[in-house]
Amino acid sequence: MEAVAKLNNVPSSPRKMRLVANLIRGKSVTRALGLLKFEANAGAPKLEKLLLSALSNWQAANADARIEDANLFIKEVKVDEGKMLKRLRPAPQGRGHRIRKRSNHVTLVIDSKPVVESVESSESNKAK
Repeated sequence: MEAVAKLNNVPSSPRKMRLVANLIRGKSVTRALGLLKFEANAGAPKLEKLLLSALSNWQAANADARIEDANLFIKEVKVDEGKMLKRLRPAPQGRGHRIRKRSNHVTLVIDSKPVVESVESSESNKAK
């Protein structure tokens, strides 16, 4: 069972947020939380809070299951471009330079890995 959490209109550029998102893509939830806790990039606390939100969404959907036993991992992290605010900054000789203040939308999906029974299947192959 997967859970989704979305974060819209984060006031940082998508390029900077993708640097942090690429760190945690495909990792287990506990490892990703540890990485985000000590990451120096400004997008890390926002992604950490989003990951905790996705975790609570998963727990709400699976009230009878334990998080420790579920073997959760980050299935998908998507960072899209959001609304761009356009501002003018004074420039020499009465001109104005355009400043683009970028924002982004982050979508995070977590899922549980199925437990692979590879030991039993390899033993059955040996018996044949």
